[in-house]
Amino acid sequence: QVQISESGGGSVQAGGSLRLSCTSSGMIMCMGWFRQAPGKEREGVAAIWPIVGSALYNPSVKGRFTVSQDEAKTTVYLNLDSLKPEDTAMYYCATDRRCPMYGERALDQHTYHTWGQGTQVTVSS
Repeated sequence: QVQISESGGGSVQAGGSLRLSCTSSGMIMCMGWFRQAPGKEREGVAAIWPIVGSALYNPSVKGRFTVSQDEAKTTVYLNLDSLKPEDTAMYYCATDRRCPMYGERALDQHTYHTWGQGTQVTVSS
């Protein structure tokens, strides 16, 4: 089973930027990025299908977050720009052997069964 791991979290001030990475032990066919703030449900942030080059965003982050992949398609990046305090959360990447089609299911945590350990993003005002 493929293993994935996040890195790149940290603490920044509002308006700042961070770049999260998710590295896989195998080629990534699809990947979702999720976040969970204390006391809140885990929500889908973005999804990417590296082979076809498609990406999908939660409207709350569209225009501020960008998902991309490396040429080998073993690492997916999530660029976080114009960060707000409400972006503070633990960020997770996730993948699955059965990739979802482009659409809402790609931002649903129940679609994915392989998860990273998470990386913390803290944005101060």
